[in-house]
Amino acid sequence: MAFRASRSRCEPDSVTDYAPAVNIPCPDLSTTDFVREWTASNQTINPKEADYVETRMNSTIAQAWTDWLGDGSQLGYNSTAFQGNFPKIGIAIPGGGLRAAQYGAAALSGLDARNSSAKAAGTGGLLQVSSYLSGLSGGSWITGSLFFNNFPTLGELVFGNGNNLTGWLLDIAFATPDGDDVFSEYNQYFFGSILWSVMSKADTGIDTSITDPWARMISFHFLNQTNRQNFFTNDTAHGAGQLWSNIPTIPAWQQYETPFPILVTDSRPQNLNTTTALTLDPTVYEITPFEFASYDPDLSAGVNLTFAGTPMTNKKPVNATACVTGFDQAGFMMGTSASLFNQILDFAHNTLQGFSQSDGNGLLYVLSRQLSEVRTRADDVANWPNPFNGVKTATYDDTNSTWLSLIDGASNGENIPLGPLFVKTRALDVIVTLDGSADDSNNWPNGTGLLISAERQSTILEASHQQMPPLPQNAQAFVDTGARERTTFFGCDPTQNPPEFPLVIYIPNMPPFNGDNPTANTGTFQLQYTPKQQQVLFDQIHNNTISGFMPNTNDADPNFGKCLQCAAVDRARYKISPVLNRSDFCQTCFTQYCFDPQNPPSLSEVPNRKQIFVDPDPQGLENFLSENKNKLIGGVVGLVVFIALLIGGLIWWKKRRDRQFVAQYQQVSALHEEEELNLKRYSQYVRPESYEMPAHRGSLYSDS
Repeated sequence: MAFRASRSRCEPDSVTDYAPAVNIPCPDLSTTDFVREWTASNQTINPKEADYVETRMNSTIAQAWTDWLGDGSQLGYNSTAFQGNFPKIGIAIPGGGLRAAQYGAAALSGLDARNSSAKAAGTGGLLQVSSYLSGLSGGSWITGSLFFNNFPTLGELVFGNGNNLTGWLLDIAFATPDGDDVFSEYNQYFFGSILWSVMSKADTGIDTSITDPWARMISFHFLNQTNRQNFFTNDTAHGAGQLWSNIPTIPAWQQYETPFPILVTDSRPQNLNTTTALTLDPTVYEITPFEFASYDPDLSAGVNLTFAGTPMTNKKPVNATACVTGFDQAGFMMGTSASLFNQILDFAHNTLQGFSQSDGNGLLYVLSRQLSEVRTRADDVANWPNPFNGVKTATYDDTNSTWLSLIDGASNGENIPLGPLFVKTRALDVIVTLDGSADDSNNWPNGTGLLISAERQSTILEASHQQMPPLPQNAQAFVDTGARERTTFFGCDPTQNPPEFPLVIYIPNMPPFNGDNPTANTGTFQLQYTPKQQQVLFDQIHNNTISGFMPNTNDADPNFGKCLQCAAVDRARYKISPVLNRSDFCQTCFTQYCFDPQNPPSLSEVPNRKQIFVDPDPQGLENFLSENKNKLIGGVVGLVVFIALLIGGLIWWKKRRDRQFVAQYQQVSALHEEEELNLKRYSQYVRPESYEMPAHRGSLYSDS
């Protein structure tokens, strides 16, 4: 079906709903707080966030603790002693493209009380007692997808349920869903829809970039309006018009079933045009349903998310009749957190490093058409009007800028969105750190993201954030201690009360504990998975999450669920006066799972873990050759014998005939050589269709 030509915003469920509404009369400037400020020593969180988290802690979460722990006797406690003192918990989902999104979903399924195997293992329930859920880059996709699909079970979210959920459709390629040919009929339908959305936004006067088509591609898979039947049509808006600030209208939110979601994005200061990885200095921002904010000491401010996109200065709109709403498109929020093009978009060579040729061609094709139609400011970032213009003039890098250049949340090396969960005023007791990073050559994590966050917290964020508990000294130590091959608890034995750091439950993407071939360590830039690849990856991560480990074996720990419960509830002991002693059972668990810097564990305790990725569903010629190896060898041997016999016969025949036809043969040979000189190659006639990136064009705005 061809796309509709109309671009009217009056049509219901239109892809043009991606365009923000501009020139909206603002609320009374004299009484409305658009931007709020605080200091590192006097932090406050948004009142609506505080109300939601507190209400949920005292209702839904209180019941979830009872459902998970029962009477506590299996842990050696009486859970009634913890009533009113249960720990506040957050879960962080890392970046890493579709690998990270799938890893996050599968790991969460292992912590979800609605999953039967997780429930039976005792790990299911941790998700329900968690107050916060943070995500960046690929982790932002699973976070957004959970909320805009009304917080379903993780299996239904990823694979569909045959009813109202169609799943993520990851077998349909992100950038070229109809195959490698960007000029195919259905790819052109898809690109037309993407560009229609982006141009509708540009027509409002708001600058766009490659992040905008990227955001729309993300929406096709992770929001809730796309299925196989309408993928190449405009029968729905494909997520356009769904706003991050509308999360509180979702039924699961209204019933206090969901943690509080936070996305993380980094910034490239306007005076810094680097295309390399960031240092730790530039401001890190967070996006919640209520605010776009930063708790970095140099800014410590937040803007009402509903009015993000509104030109502001000194905490007020520049024009009382020109507010902007609808800038916080859910796809654009996830796209901003995953806007990784700053480091990989090479304008000089018209390439995107890391992506497959097909995906790179698709993205560059859309950008080339976008640049030929609309103006842009910076092509390789997410362009946001700066709501903090004129704020914190002595410390904030972009205080004089009217625009922000936002980029992937892992651009400074912090690939796990831990910052928001360590903010002091949020007062989290336990932080579940899911690490699906690709730190080594086999795409496994080695603690680098955790270590970089620890460095930023101990330097730049010392005044505003809790500190990280003791960790292995470096990435190699993470490897040598086996901490990346198993669930590990960090910060088990604080020396102060209140504890000087939260307890960190580290659950890395790891090789299968039972020695199976690993399938979960795929590449960050892989943007298509077969259904079998998805299912095997999901199952493997889920099983790792619920199984723990038994030292020096390849067996699952039958007590791991209870050990995870021990870790989750442990900080409650410190809130009771006098402090309750840790139970013998939980102490045994901590001896096995805690990282003791004075007596670190050893890699030898987790033997026979395979590191090299094995594709569970290989495709193409390589797979054919592998599956038919013996048959092909036999056939080749037979063919060689036949050819040898044939050549021998021909040589014997040729020797007899050569003497009779030498002169004739030379004449014929000479004729063929003369004709060959006049032949043209086929490629000289073929002129393959191609496209070129237009010259970079800056914004029509003259802002710094």
